[in-house]
Amino acid sequence: MRIAVVDYDLCKPNKCLLECIRFCPVNRSRREAKAIEIPEGRKKPVIYEETCIGCGICVKKCPFQAISIENLPDELGKIATHRYDVNSFKLFGLPTVKPGQVTGIIGKNGTGKTTSLKILAGEIKPNFGEPGKEFNPEEVIQKFKGTELQNYFEKLYFSNLKVAHKIQHVDLVPKFVKGFVRDLLKKADERGIAIELAKELGLGGVLDRDISSLSGGELQKMLIVSALAKNADVYIFDEPASYLDVRERIRIAHLIRDMLPPNSYGLVVEHDLAVLDYLSDNVHVIYGEPGVYGIVSKPYGVRVGINNFLDGYLPAENMRIRKEPIKFMVTPPQLEQSQATEVFMEWGDFEVRLDGFRLTVNQGKVYVGEVVGILGPNGIGKTTFVKTLAGEIEGGKVLGNKPQLSSTLVISYKPQYIRTESYPETVQETLLKADPEALTPGSFAFEEVVRPLGLFKLRERRTSSLSGGELQKVAVAYCLLRKADVYLLDEPSAYLDVEERLAVARVIRRIIETRKVTAFVVDHDVSLIDYVVKRVMVFDGEPGIYGVASGPFDLRDGMNRFLSSIQVTFRRDVHSGRPRINKPGSYFDREQKRIGEYYYYVAQ
Repeated sequence: MRIAVVDYDLCKPNKCLLECIRFCPVNRSRREAKAIEIPEGRKKPVIYEETCIGCGICVKKCPFQAISIENLPDELGKIATHRYDVNSFKLFGLPTVKPGQVTGIIGKNGTGKTTSLKILAGEIKPNFGEPGKEFNPEEVIQKFKGTELQNYFEKLYFSNLKVAHKIQHVDLVPKFVKGFVRDLLKKADERGIAIELAKELGLGGVLDRDISSLSGGELQKMLIVSALAKNADVYIFDEPASYLDVRERIRIAHLIRDMLPPNSYGLVVEHDLAVLDYLSDNVHVIYGEPGVYGIVSKPYGVRVGINNFLDGYLPAENMRIRKEPIKFMVTPPQLEQSQATEVFMEWGDFEVRLDGFRLTVNQGKVYVGEVVGILGPNGIGKTTFVKTLAGEIEGGKVLGNKPQLSSTLVISYKPQYIRTESYPETVQETLLKADPEALTPGSFAFEEVVRPLGLFKLRERRTSSLSGGELQKVAVAYCLLRKADVYLLDEPSAYLDVEERLAVARVIRRIIETRKVTAFVVDHDVSLIDYVVKRVMVFDGEPGIYGVASGPFDLRDGMNRFLSSIQVTFRRDVHSGRPRINKPGSYFDREQKRIGEYYYYVAQ
């Protein structure tokens, strides 16, 4: 079976003389049935998978890398689930859902996770790989005959299963929903629990605020409460941890587990492995080629499924999905002796006052070639600290030993919230503005930043047309490609999948070590922090009122300080070394608190 996909955003037939059509061997053989042409009524080429021989000549001839052709086993054709259009992404299979259980979904962006959720929510009716064809409910059910999904779709279509769906992009909500938080929650409340849950998640102080004034984290929590407050049969959470700090992620994980009604169906897509592990009863891995096809694996137990994903091998399918496994450190990294004595930058005690908030920063220093993580709850001053270093504090006062970093060192800053207007029109213009050699194969910039982040294929795209994850990678690349002494990256993992997050972590570490400079990384994904940093700063205080920044500390000391302040413990998975959240009051939770080891504890 052959899959041919054309990215019509990249395809520019008026600029390439349509070499994909001219050089196609099927077309040149002068057969009646062509493999690629521009049909009447369309302006761009269509590849006919039935006649395409998969030679790959069109893929190589296309100067814009708009064409992808993949050969897959013929038996996959029998389980094709959905395709949006001719030569577009194709999904094979669906996750299995069971009453009383939460099914987790993990995989790369662009492989069909959100599409799977929409089908299971009844928002999209599957067309089984035949775009344009409408299947009625009886035909859909017949396609899944003999599987657990048969019963599910019978209930969905004929028993009127009610679905509560927490969407992925919470930042879009204010554009379509207007009003005050309290009113919106009351409107969604069918179980009489919305206001109580909102207060439990720390939203008590914003109940009478307009939704347009909420932060990303507040919007996320409001949508989670709205979903849980519905009297539904199916609860779907698409990336519920984004915008939330570590404490809030664990709090919402507890809340979702506790508040789902018995015998309801739960579905979660999440890139924070610790949160996905805690929330799920079983896991499906969706693998494939992003934007081309996605295949849903068989269900695995949650621990085994996540470890199989990290290993890059799915034993039930006998399928290798990655060349090398992803491994985490089970002991904290140490600075090299030469680096540990070579101070790169230091600052004295200072204070920042901004809009009624006060941040006190204790003296500290960083060494050559190290990445410093910044940990703490939302609203505690992490972004204020980074902006102070970048010299971008507006309307605030810096008192005491004011850091003069922006005048003595070159700063490159990736902000928390990314605006497309901050970057040139196309990805190519953005990358070249940061480094003229960014798109030159063989150059350091291309091989160490552009290629690992998969940005070359996006070069013709306008930044305004990019997805959240694509724009995030462009912003990270723009920051790292610039020649600087200090790199400041605020939440570089937002909207990225697990592999993209680790790719970003590797790129950051490689750039900093090679250039012998330093970086500060603000992020809430403990897996990313664990993977990239050598020391951490810990922020404490009362969110929105005052914050105190201490450190940097070595990773073990810093993580213990931070996690002890929020009374959360992590243990290490024996197989992969990844951090796993302990349930409150469990044996590991009690034992680790007793010995004061909140993070680097390997469970035997």
